Amino acid sequence: MKLRDIIDTVHPIPTASFSKIEAAVEETFVRKNEMIIKADMVCHDIFFVAEGIVRAFSYADGKDITFWIGAEGSVALSMQGYIHDRPGYENIVTLENCRLYHTTVERLRALYASDIDIANWGRRFAEKELLRTESYLIPQLFTTGRERYEALLRDQPELIRRIPLENLATYLGLTPVSLSRIRASVANRDA
Repeated sequence: MKLRDIIDTVHPIPTASFSKIEAAVEETFVRKNEMIIKADMVCHDIFFVAEGIVRAFSYADGKDITFWIGAEGSVALSMQGYIHDRPGYENIVTLENCRLYHTTVERLRALYASDIDIANWGRRFAEKELLRTESYLIPQLFTTGRERYEALLRDQPELIRRIPLENLATYLGLTPVSLSRIRASVANRDA
């Protein structure tokens, strides 16, 4: 994806404002399985995913738990670093070779202060992140693992093909064995 498409997916802004964002980012390439954000550190990096997939995870009881997946068009950052300048709880790692656009919280804050359209973009970004988080958490509480898998299969089938089974399972709140059973059951039903 082009940077303009990623920005406009969040909230369209005028060309002059986009040019300021474009001047504040650099394109970078990151190999598969590289950590771009580390937990327990104050991270001021912001990545716009142009190509590839990244995942955010934390450890609970010694287990690696995926709680966010970002494909093309996603914005990857530590919300604690972005909002409070505090260490984050998330690790973010590439699942594929990625082409990313990179900037920092400081650069983005300076743009917010100097351009109302970019400030409004930042507000819309925060609102959309809140809704995305809500749409992830509520189904975790009120739907079965099978329903969550079927929703992902319906809404984002490309993720199922691109994400390792263990990561997909924890993202859906399942064990790999349970996810394998659900996948087989759904495949048999659809056959």
